Amino acid sequence: MKHRYRIPPTTTWVVLVAIAVFLLSIATREAPARDESRDHDSVAPAEWSDRMVRRALSHSPLPPPATDPTNRIADDMQAAELGHRLFFDTSLSANGAVSCATCHVPELGFSDGKPLGRGVADSVRHSMTLWNAAYQRWFFWDGRADSLWSQALGPLESPLELGGDRTAIAHRIASTPSYRMAYESLFGELPDLDAADRFPPEARPDATDSEASTAWSAMSEADRRAIDGVFVNIGKSVAAYERRLVSRESAFDRFVAGLRGGDREAVDAYPAAARRGFEIFAGRGNCRLCHFGPNFSDGEFHNTGIAPLGGGVPRDSGRYDGIPFVLGDPFNAAGLHSDDPAGDVAGKLGFVRRSTESWGQFRTPSLRNVAITAPYMHQGQIPTLREVVRFYSTLEGAVSAGHHGEKLLEPLNLTEAEIDDLVAFLESLTDTAIDPKWLSPPAAKASDGDSAPPR
Repeated sequence: MKHRYRIPPTTTWVVLVAIAVFLLSIATREAPARDESRDHDSVAPAEWSDRMVRRALSHSPLPPPATDPTNRIADDMQAAELGHRLFFDTSLSANGAVSCATCHVPELGFSDGKPLGRGVADSVRHSMTLWNAAYQRWFFWDGRADSLWSQALGPLESPLELGGDRTAIAHRIASTPSYRMAYESLFGELPDLDAADRFPPEARPDATDSEASTAWSAMSEADRRAIDGVFVNIGKSVAAYERRLVSRESAFDRFVAGLRGGDREAVDAYPAAARRGFEIFAGRGNCRLCHFGPNFSDGEFHNTGIAPLGGGVPRDSGRYDGIPFVLGDPFNAAGLHSDDPAGDVAGKLGFVRRSTESWGQFRTPSLRNVAITAPYMHQGQIPTLREVVRFYSTLEGAVSAGHHGEKLLEPLNLTEAEIDDLVAFLESLTDTAIDPKWLSPPAAKASDGDSAPPR
Protein backbone atom coordinates (compact mmCIF):
# COMPACT_ATOMS: atom_id res chain seq x y z
CA MET A 1 0.00 0.00 0.00
CA LYS A 2 1.28 3.42 -0.92
CA HIS A 3 1.19 6.17 1.66
CA ARG A 4 0.57 9.77 0.64
CA TYR A 5 2.60 12.23 2.74
CA ARG A 6 0.47 15.19 3.76
CA ILE A 7 2.20 18.43 4.79
CA PRO A 8 0.71 19.83 8.01
CA PRO A 9 -0.90 23.26 7.63
CA THR A 10 1.67 25.00 9.87
CA THR A 11 4.55 23.59 7.87
CA THR A 12 2.88 24.72 4.65
CA TRP A 13 2.87 28.31 5.82
CA VAL A 14 6.52 28.09 6.86
CA VAL A 15 7.48 26.71 3.44
CA LEU A 16 5.46 29.34 1.60
CA VAL A 17 6.99 32.17 3.63
CA ALA A 18 10.49 30.81 3.01
CA ILE A 19 9.82 30.63 -0.74
CA ALA A 20 8.47 34.19 -0.73
CA VAL A 21 11.52 35.50 1.12
CA PHE A 22 13.81 33.68 -1.33
CA LEU A 23 12.03 35.11 -4.37
CA LEU A 24 12.03 38.58 -2.84
CA SER A 25 15.78 38.39 -2.25
CA ILE A 26 16.31 37.44 -5.92
CA ALA A 27 14.11 40.30 -7.08
CA THR A 28 15.99 42.71 -4.86
CA ARG A 29 19.33 41.62 -6.27
CA GLU A 30 18.11 41.80 -9.86
CA ALA A 31 16.25 45.12 -9.50
CA PRO A 32 17.80 47.13 -6.66
CA ALA A 33 15.64 49.75 -5.05
CA ARG A 34 16.10 53.23 -6.39
CA ASP A 35 18.30 55.14 -3.99
CA GLU A 36 19.02 58.80 -3.44
CA SER A 37 22.53 58.70 -4.91
CA ARG A 38 21.40 57.28 -8.27
CA ASP A 39 18.97 60.16 -8.70
CA HIS A 40 21.84 62.62 -8.94
CA ASP A 41 24.70 60.71 -10.60
CA SER A 42 24.73 63.37 -13.31
CA VAL A 43 26.15 65.99 -10.92
CA ALA A 44 28.34 63.69 -8.79
CA PRO A 45 32.11 63.69 -9.45
CA ALA A 46 32.72 61.46 -12.46
CA GLU A 47 35.07 59.17 -10.58
CA TRP A 48 32.64 58.60 -7.69
CA SER A 49 30.75 55.35 -7.35
CA ASP A 50 27.15 55.19 -6.16
CA ARG A 51 28.51 53.94 -2.85
CA MET A 52 30.74 57.01 -2.41
CA VAL A 53 27.80 59.31 -3.14
CA ARG A 54 25.66 57.48 -0.58
CA ARG A 55 28.40 57.84 1.98
CA ALA A 56 28.60 61.58 1.39
CA LEU A 57 24.83 61.89 1.72
CA SER A 58 24.96 60.06 5.07
CA HIS A 59 27.06 62.87 6.58
CA SER A 60 24.77 65.81 5.81
CA PRO A 61 22.56 67.60 6.58
CA LEU A 62 22.98 67.78 10.32
CA PRO A 63 19.45 67.79 11.80
CA PRO A 64 18.44 69.96 14.75
CA PRO A 65 19.62 68.62 18.12
CA ALA A 66 17.33 66.09 19.73
CA THR A 67 15.17 67.45 22.51
CA ASP A 68 16.46 66.97 26.05
CA PRO A 69 13.55 65.76 28.18
CA THR A 70 15.75 65.92 31.30
CA ASN A 71 15.84 69.72 30.93
CA ARG A 72 12.43 71.26 30.43
CA ILE A 73 13.90 74.69 29.59
CA ALA A 74 16.54 73.35 27.18
CA ASP A 75 15.05 75.19 24.20
CA ASP A 76 13.63 78.20 26.00
CA MET A 77 15.06 81.43 24.59
CA GLN A 78 14.83 83.24 27.92
CA ALA A 79 16.79 80.42 29.55
CA ALA A 80 19.40 80.63 26.78
CA GLU A 81 19.80 84.35 27.38
CA LEU A 82 20.26 83.77 31.11
CA GLY A 83 22.74 80.98 30.39
CA HIS A 84 24.56 83.27 27.97
CA ARG A 85 25.21 85.79 30.75
CA LEU A 86 26.24 83.10 33.20
CA PHE A 87 28.64 81.58 30.68
CA PHE A 88 30.68 84.80 30.54
CA ASP A 89 30.31 85.74 34.23
CA THR A 90 33.66 85.68 36.07
CA SER A 91 32.01 86.46 39.41
CA LEU A 92 30.91 82.84 39.70
CA SER A 93 34.54 81.75 40.14
CA ALA A 94 36.63 81.58 43.29
CA ASN A 95 39.03 84.34 42.18
CA GLY A 96 36.54 86.50 40.26
CA ALA A 97 38.64 86.19 37.12
CA VAL A 98 37.52 82.95 35.45
CA SER A 99 34.34 82.12 33.55
CA CYS A 100 33.21 79.27 31.31
CA ALA A 101 34.48 81.41 28.42
CA THR A 102 38.01 81.30 29.86
CA CYS A 103 38.45 77.72 28.65
CA HIS A 104 35.82 77.89 25.90
CA VAL A 105 36.77 80.96 23.89
CA PRO A 106 34.41 81.65 20.96
CA GLU A 107 37.21 82.93 18.71
CA LEU A 108 39.14 79.70 19.33
CA GLY A 109 36.32 77.37 18.40
CA PHE A 110 34.98 77.34 21.98
CA SER A 111 38.22 75.72 23.11
CA ASP A 112 41.22 77.69 24.40
CA GLY A 113 44.14 76.94 22.08
CA LYS A 114 46.18 75.38 24.91
CA PRO A 115 47.20 71.75 25.39
CA LEU A 116 45.73 71.75 28.91
CA GLY A 117 42.94 73.98 30.13
CA ARG A 118 43.67 76.58 32.77
CA GLY A 119 41.02 77.98 35.06
CA VAL A 120 41.87 78.92 38.65
CA ALA A 121 44.56 76.21 38.33
CA ASP A 122 46.04 73.99 35.64
CA SER A 123 43.79 71.23 34.36
CA VAL A 124 44.91 67.74 33.38
CA ARG A 125 43.02 67.58 30.06
CA HIS A 126 42.47 69.68 26.97
CA SER A 127 39.37 71.89 26.89
CA MET A 128 36.87 70.31 24.51
CA THR A 129 35.05 72.46 22.00
CA LEU A 130 31.41 73.28 22.70
CA TRP A 131 30.42 73.42 19.04
CA ASN A 132 27.60 70.90 18.54
CA ALA A 133 27.87 69.70 22.13
CA ALA A 134 24.07 69.29 22.12
CA TYR A 135 24.47 66.26 19.85
CA GLN A 136 26.57 64.24 22.28
CA ARG A 137 25.37 61.25 24.29
CA TRP A 138 28.07 61.62 26.95
CA PHE A 139 30.09 64.65 28.04
CA PHE A 140 33.70 65.36 28.94
CA TRP A 141 36.54 63.26 27.57
CA ASP A 142 35.65 60.43 29.96
CA GLY A 143 31.84 60.65 29.66
CA ARG A 144 31.36 61.40 33.34
CA ALA A 145 28.20 63.43 32.63
CA ASP A 146 25.13 62.25 30.73
CA SER A 147 23.47 65.58 29.94
CA LEU A 148 24.60 68.99 28.83
CA TRP A 149 23.22 70.59 32.00
CA SER A 150 24.98 68.21 34.38
CA GLN A 151 28.17 68.79 32.38
CA ALA A 152 27.83 72.53 33.05
CA LEU A 153 27.75 71.98 36.83
CA GLY A 154 31.07 70.21 37.26
CA PRO A 155 33.38 73.08 36.17
CA LEU A 156 31.56 75.57 38.40
CA GLU A 157 32.89 73.84 41.53
CA SER A 158 35.98 72.12 40.13
CA PRO A 159 39.10 73.30 42.04
CA LEU A 160 40.91 73.37 38.67
CA GLU A 161 38.28 75.28 36.71
CA LEU A 162 36.05 77.94 38.30
CA GLY A 163 36.59 76.72 41.86
CA GLY A 164 33.19 78.15 42.80
CA ASP A 165 30.62 77.24 45.40
CA ARG A 166 26.96 76.38 44.80
CA THR A 167 25.66 78.35 47.78
CA ALA A 168 27.74 81.41 46.85
CA ILE A 169 26.41 81.13 43.29
CA ALA A 170 22.84 81.02 44.62
CA HIS A 171 23.54 84.19 46.62
CA ARG A 172 24.93 85.82 43.48
CA ILE A 173 21.71 85.07 41.60
CA ALA A 174 19.55 86.37 44.44
CA SER A 175 21.54 89.59 44.92
CA THR A 176 21.72 90.60 41.24
CA PRO A 177 18.38 92.17 40.21
CA SER A 178 18.42 91.09 36.56
CA TYR A 179 19.56 87.59 37.45
CA ARG A 180 16.88 87.26 40.08
CA MET A 181 14.16 88.48 37.73
CA ALA A 182 15.22 86.14 34.92
CA TYR A 183 15.62 83.19 37.27
CA GLU A 184 12.26 83.59 38.99
CA SER A 185 10.40 84.06 35.72
CA LEU A 186 11.75 80.68 34.60
CA PHE A 187 11.86 78.63 37.79
CA GLY A 188 9.73 80.35 40.38
CA GLU A 189 10.64 82.08 43.63
CA LEU A 190 14.14 81.69 45.02
CA PRO A 191 14.62 80.43 48.58
CA ASP A 192 14.92 83.09 51.29
CA LEU A 193 18.69 83.27 51.14
CA ASP A 194 18.77 86.29 53.48
CA ALA A 195 18.38 83.87 56.39
CA ALA A 196 22.12 83.69 57.18
CA ASP A 197 21.63 81.06 59.87
CA ARG A 198 20.26 78.72 57.19
CA PHE A 199 22.22 79.77 54.11
CA PRO A 200 25.83 80.75 54.86
CA PRO A 201 27.79 82.78 52.26
CA GLU A 202 29.64 79.66 51.14
CA ALA A 203 28.67 76.02 51.52
CA ARG A 204 29.16 73.00 49.29
CA PRO A 205 29.70 69.27 49.60
CA ASP A 206 33.23 68.00 49.04
CA ALA A 207 35.61 65.38 50.35
CA THR A 208 37.68 67.79 52.45
CA ASP A 209 37.27 69.34 55.87
CA SER A 210 37.02 72.83 54.42
CA GLU A 211 34.89 75.53 56.00
CA ALA A 212 32.49 75.31 53.05
CA SER A 213 32.11 71.56 53.53
CA THR A 214 31.53 71.96 57.28
CA ALA A 215 28.95 74.67 56.63
CA TRP A 216 27.19 72.39 54.13
CA SER A 217 26.99 69.56 56.64
CA ALA A 218 25.45 71.93 59.19
CA MET A 219 22.58 72.87 56.87
CA SER A 220 19.27 71.05 57.03
CA GLU A 221 18.49 68.51 54.34
CA ALA A 222 15.67 70.72 53.04
CA ASP A 223 17.98 73.73 52.72
CA ARG A 224 20.63 71.67 50.96
CA ARG A 225 17.99 70.49 48.48
CA ALA A 226 16.93 74.10 47.92
CA ILE A 227 20.48 75.17 47.09
CA ASP A 228 20.95 72.13 44.86
CA GLY A 229 17.79 73.12 43.02
CA VAL A 230 19.14 76.60 42.28
CA PHE A 231 22.50 75.11 41.26
CA VAL A 232 20.83 72.69 38.85
CA ASN A 233 18.73 75.44 37.30
CA ILE A 234 21.93 77.40 36.64
CA GLY A 235 23.32 74.36 34.82
CA LYS A 236 20.12 73.95 32.82
CA SER A 237 20.25 77.60 31.76
CA VAL A 238 23.88 77.34 30.65
CA ALA A 239 22.93 74.22 28.69
CA ALA A 240 20.12 76.15 26.97
CA TYR A 241 22.75 78.64 25.79
CA GLU A 242 25.19 75.94 24.69
CA ARG A 243 22.48 74.24 22.64
CA ARG A 244 22.57 77.32 20.37
CA LEU A 245 26.18 76.58 19.39
CA VAL A 246 25.35 74.52 16.32
CA SER A 247 27.51 74.26 13.20
CA ARG A 248 25.80 72.74 10.16
CA GLU A 249 26.42 75.00 7.10
CA SER A 250 29.98 74.14 6.08
CA ALA A 251 31.39 73.94 2.55
CA PHE A 252 30.93 70.17 2.78
CA ASP A 253 27.26 70.60 3.65
CA ARG A 254 26.75 72.84 0.62
CA PHE A 255 28.47 70.24 -1.54
CA VAL A 256 26.22 67.45 -0.25
CA ALA A 257 23.14 69.63 -0.70
CA GLY A 258 24.24 70.03 -4.31
CA LEU A 259 24.57 66.26 -4.71
CA ARG A 260 21.15 65.73 -3.20
CA GLY A 261 19.44 68.47 -5.17
CA GLY A 262 21.19 68.00 -8.50
CA ASP A 263 22.91 71.40 -8.30
CA ARG A 264 26.04 71.10 -10.44
CA GLU A 265 27.24 74.60 -9.56
CA ALA A 266 27.24 73.77 -5.83
CA VAL A 267 29.02 70.47 -6.48
CA ASP A 268 31.66 72.04 -8.70
CA ALA A 269 32.34 74.78 -6.13
CA TYR A 270 33.64 72.20 -3.66
CA PRO A 271 37.47 72.13 -3.78
CA ALA A 272 38.94 69.17 -5.63
CA ALA A 273 41.43 68.53 -2.80
CA ALA A 274 38.61 68.31 -0.25
CA ARG A 275 36.72 65.92 -2.53
CA ARG A 276 39.79 63.68 -2.80
CA GLY A 277 40.17 63.91 0.96
CA PHE A 278 36.63 62.68 1.48
CA GLU A 279 37.34 59.76 -0.83
CA ILE A 280 40.17 58.75 1.53
CA PHE A 281 38.07 59.48 4.63
CA ALA A 282 35.14 57.39 3.46
CA GLY A 283 37.16 54.84 1.48
CA ARG A 284 40.63 53.50 2.18
CA GLY A 285 41.03 55.45 5.43
CA ASN A 286 37.78 54.03 6.83
CA CYS A 287 37.66 57.01 9.22
CA ARG A 288 33.88 56.61 9.24
CA LEU A 289 34.15 53.69 11.66
CA CYS A 290 34.45 56.22 14.50
CA HIS A 291 33.49 59.47 12.78
CA PHE A 292 30.20 58.60 11.12
CA GLY A 293 26.88 60.34 10.60
CA PRO A 294 26.09 64.04 10.25
CA ASN A 295 28.01 64.96 13.40
CA PHE A 296 31.07 62.92 12.39
CA SER A 297 31.24 61.02 15.69
CA ASP A 298 30.06 57.70 17.04
CA GLY A 299 29.72 59.31 20.48
CA GLU A 300 31.64 56.42 22.01
CA PHE A 301 35.05 55.87 23.58
CA HIS A 302 38.30 54.58 22.12
CA ASN A 303 41.94 54.08 23.07
CA THR A 304 43.93 55.27 20.08
CA GLY A 305 47.38 54.85 21.61
CA ILE A 306 48.22 58.55 21.85
CA ALA A 307 51.20 59.03 24.18
CA PRO A 308 50.62 61.30 27.20
CA LEU A 309 51.68 64.91 27.00
CA GLY A 310 55.39 64.88 27.81
CA GLY A 311 55.72 61.16 27.03
CA GLY A 312 55.92 58.21 29.36
CA VAL A 313 53.36 55.59 30.31
CA PRO A 314 49.64 56.45 30.05
CA ARG A 315 48.18 57.13 33.48
CA ASP A 316 44.83 58.71 32.65
CA SER A 317 42.17 56.01 33.02
CA GLY A 318 39.63 57.95 30.93
CA ARG A 319 36.30 56.20 30.55
CA TYR A 320 37.22 53.59 33.16
CA ASP A 321 36.76 56.10 35.98
CA GLY A 322 34.16 58.16 34.13
CA ILE A 323 31.66 55.30 34.34
CA PRO A 324 31.38 55.02 38.15
CA PHE A 325 31.31 58.81 38.36
CA VAL A 326 28.31 59.22 36.05
CA LEU A 327 26.48 56.30 37.65
CA GLY A 328 26.91 57.83 41.11
CA ASP A 329 26.34 61.44 40.12
CA PRO A 330 23.32 62.92 41.98
CA PHE A 331 22.83 65.18 38.96
CA ASN A 332 22.61 62.42 36.37
CA ALA A 333 19.57 61.96 34.14
CA ALA A 334 17.99 59.44 36.50
CA GLY A 335 18.44 61.61 39.56
CA LEU A 336 16.19 63.79 41.66
CA HIS A 337 16.82 66.92 39.62
CA SER A 338 16.20 65.45 36.17
CA ASP A 339 12.95 66.49 34.50
CA ASP A 340 12.58 62.99 33.06
CA PRO A 341 14.19 60.55 35.52
CA ALA A 342 12.50 57.46 34.05
CA GLY A 343 12.93 58.34 30.37
CA ASP A 344 15.17 57.08 27.61
CA VAL A 345 18.09 59.38 28.44
CA ALA A 346 18.16 58.07 32.00
CA GLY A 347 17.63 54.54 30.73
CA LYS A 348 20.98 54.44 28.95
CA LEU A 349 22.69 54.43 32.35
CA GLY A 350 21.38 50.91 32.86
CA PHE A 351 23.47 49.66 29.95
CA VAL A 352 26.78 51.13 31.07
CA ARG A 353 29.31 48.55 32.22
CA ARG A 354 32.81 49.18 33.53
CA SER A 355 35.51 46.83 32.31
CA THR A 356 39.23 46.78 31.63
CA GLU A 357 38.35 47.51 27.99
CA SER A 358 37.39 51.04 29.02
CA TRP A 359 40.73 51.89 30.62
CA GLY A 360 42.40 54.73 28.73
CA GLN A 361 39.48 55.28 26.38
CA PHE A 362 38.35 58.81 25.48
CA ARG A 363 35.28 60.10 23.68
CA THR A 364 35.33 60.50 19.92
CA PRO A 365 35.01 64.24 19.23
CA SER A 366 32.95 65.59 16.37
CA LEU A 367 34.99 66.66 13.35
CA ARG A 368 32.80 69.67 12.64
CA ASN A 369 34.89 72.83 13.10
CA VAL A 370 37.88 70.62 13.92
CA ALA A 371 40.22 72.90 11.93
CA ILE A 372 39.75 75.76 14.42
CA THR A 373 40.07 73.83 17.68
CA ALA A 374 43.80 73.00 17.80
CA PRO A 375 45.60 71.47 19.63
CA TYR A 376 44.17 67.97 19.54
CA MET A 377 43.57 64.86 21.66
CA HIS A 378 42.67 64.63 25.34
CA GLN A 379 45.81 66.45 26.48
CA GLY A 380 46.36 68.56 23.40
CA GLN A 381 49.32 66.33 22.56
CA ILE A 382 49.20 67.05 18.82
CA PRO A 383 49.49 70.71 17.80
CA THR A 384 48.18 70.67 14.23
CA LEU A 385 45.54 68.93 12.18
CA ARG A 386 48.16 67.79 9.69
CA GLU A 387 50.09 66.05 12.47
CA VAL A 388 46.90 64.32 13.61
CA VAL A 389 46.40 62.91 10.11
CA ARG A 390 50.07 61.89 10.00
CA PHE A 391 49.72 60.05 13.33
CA TYR A 392 46.79 58.00 12.04
CA SER A 393 48.66 57.41 8.81
CA THR A 394 51.75 55.94 10.49
CA LEU A 395 50.73 55.25 14.16
CA GLU A 396 54.29 56.29 14.91
CA GLY A 397 54.77 56.89 18.62
CA ALA A 398 51.60 55.01 19.60
CA VAL A 399 51.87 53.46 23.05
CA SER A 400 50.14 50.63 24.86
CA ALA A 401 48.91 51.02 28.38
CA GLY A 402 49.19 47.31 28.98
CA HIS A 403 45.42 46.98 28.73
CA HIS A 404 43.21 46.61 25.69
CA GLY A 405 44.30 48.88 22.86
CA GLU A 406 42.11 49.94 19.96
CA LYS A 407 41.53 47.06 17.55
CA LEU A 408 40.36 49.20 14.63
CA LEU A 409 43.53 51.11 13.84
CA GLU A 410 45.94 50.13 11.08
CA PRO A 411 48.60 52.38 9.50
CA LEU A 412 47.26 54.03 6.33
CA ASN A 413 50.68 54.94 4.92
CA LEU A 414 49.34 58.03 3.18
CA THR A 415 51.49 60.04 0.80
CA GLU A 416 52.17 63.71 1.52
CA ALA A 417 49.66 64.64 -1.18
CA GLU A 418 47.02 62.39 0.39
CA ILE A 419 47.64 63.96 3.79
CA ASP A 420 47.12 67.38 2.21
CA ASP A 421 43.85 66.20 0.68
CA LEU A 422 42.52 64.72 3.92
CA VAL A 423 43.35 67.93 5.78
CA ALA A 424 41.56 69.90 3.05
CA PHE A 425 38.46 67.79 3.60
CA LEU A 426 38.58 68.31 7.37
CA GLU A 427 38.99 72.05 6.86
CA SER A 428 35.87 72.03 4.68
CA LEU A 429 33.82 71.05 7.77
CA THR A 430 34.26 74.54 9.27
CA ASP A 431 31.22 76.75 9.87
CA THR A 432 30.84 79.35 12.59
CA ALA A 433 27.95 81.28 11.04
CA ILE A 434 25.48 81.59 13.89
CA ASP A 435 23.85 84.63 15.47
CA PRO A 436 26.92 86.70 16.52
CA LYS A 437 25.26 87.71 19.77
CA TRP A 438 26.04 84.23 21.15
CA LEU A 439 29.77 84.68 20.45
CA SER A 440 30.48 87.58 22.77
CA PRO A 441 29.57 88.64 26.31
CA PRO A 442 26.13 90.21 26.64
CA ALA A 443 25.84 93.82 27.66
CA ALA A 444 25.68 94.49 31.37
CA LYS A 445 22.24 95.24 32.79
CA ALA A 446 21.88 98.84 33.92
CA SER A 447 19.52 97.75 36.71
CA ASP A 448 22.36 95.77 38.32
CA GLY A 449 24.62 98.78 38.85
CA ASP A 450 28.05 97.78 40.13
CA SER A 451 26.90 94.20 40.64
CA ALA A 452 26.69 93.52 36.90
CA PRO A 453 28.88 90.52 36.05
CA PRO A 454 32.21 91.32 34.41
CA ARG A 455 33.76 89.12 31.75
